[in-house]
Amino acid sequence: MAEKLYQLQPLPYDYNALEPVISEGLLRLHHDKHHAAYVNGANAILQKLDKARKEGVDLDLKAITKEFSFHFGGLFLHERFWQNMGPAGKAGGEPSGKIGDVISKEFGSFSRFKKEFSMVANSVEGSGWATLSYCGHTERPVLTQIEKHNVNVGPQQRVLLVLDVWEHAYYLDYKNDRAKFVENWWNLVNWDAVEKRLP
Repeated sequence: MAEKLYQLQPLPYDYNALEPVISEGLLRLHHDKHHAAYVNGANAILQKLDKARKEGVDLDLKAITKEFSFHFGGLFLHERFWQNMGPAGKAGGEPSGKIGDVISKEFGSFSRFKKEFSMVANSVEGSGWATLSYCGHTERPVLTQIEKHNVNVGPQQRVLLVLDVWEHAYYLDYKNDRAKFVENWWNLVNWDAVEKRLP
């Protein structure tokens, strides 16, 4: 019996559902090529580990676990990214309910949260992510940057909301204007999906 591997999950909406903020062409490229590459990379490492274990071969586990962390991080964060967006015109706006209360309590207002989150996203150096996470130790939301896919992730932090600011997430539509992409992205946030991740 074959060992279980990761699957590229389909998008929760049509490829053109995020237009005009994210074009169908960019979404197809991002999901079908970039996200798929992380799924394939994580699976290749699992298969390599399975083979080495069956054959009793030693591997450079420091290198292979770092590589696995990179691919799995890309797989996981992309899945979260797709889930925390919704079709243009049906998502975005100011959150209500529990997530709205949590944001207002921590940041003072949604506008302050939006400003700080956007600053985090726009100041990522090179490739990475802006995140809103929930810290299990302090029981409060925190903003973080994740470099690449696997640096600066706290083990007690539940990732609630992510924004991909790797160039492949916006360059086709926005060229080098990351700030414009971040500004427009707020129109796609699916706050119901974000709220479901709160403890």
